[in-house]
Amino acid sequence: MNLRTYLNDFVDLVFPRSCAACNIGLLGNEEVICTFCRISLPRAHSDGMHADTIRYKFVNLPEVLATYTFLLFTKKGKVQQLLHALKYRGNKEVGVTLGQMFGQELVAARALPDGALILSVPLHAKKKQKRGYNQSDLLAEGISLACSLPWSGTILARTKYTQTQTGKSKSERRSNVNGVFKVTQPIDTGTIILVDDVLTTGATLEECINTLKQAGCKQFYILTIALAQH
Repeated sequence: MNLRTYLNDFVDLVFPRSCAACNIGLLGNEEVICTFCRISLPRAHSDGMHADTIRYKFVNLPEVLATYTFLLFTKKGKVQQLLHALKYRGNKEVGVTLGQMFGQELVAARALPDGALILSVPLHAKKKQKRGYNQSDLLAEGISLACSLPWSGTILARTKYTQTQTGKSKSERRSNVNGVFKVTQPIDTGTIILVDDVLTTGATLEECINTLKQAGCKQFYILTIALAQH
């Protein structure tokens, strides 16, 4: 056992680290999410029972070539615990870690094309300042690291401050985000990978796509960390 291992064990003893999903103490080289949770978090497999639900969210947009969701969100479950830690408790490491985990599975499945640009769904500047970061940026960063694809959190911007989408119907959500995005600079690829945290009705992502289409983007892949189940 080397000096670094001793030091890590000492730090864990004095300042115990816990899994962001289950709150059980992390062991050895475990980081952010314990090994058991990494394996057992409920996956939303692209060929599983939720595949049609995910696919039909964007059936009216033929430019969307594929939609992939990593995990299933249930109230009081581990995925909710992780997303709450990311969005409301300032645990930014959760975002990068979840993005890397998702990205690794996408790479293994050869799900994404070469030459695409990853864009995160933006927050309004006022909301981002209040939170201190955009959780979708962190997810996109992790996916980028795993997939070796470039990403940007500034090319797509939100120009209007809107009410939360929570509790709204799909038509209300569409109205709420209508015309709120803009492209801030030229995009040199026609293929975009859009990253968001939770897939509900898909209204926000749909508005992002409509904005990007006007900027000349032709093909889209949608990645979300979790599917909200109703």
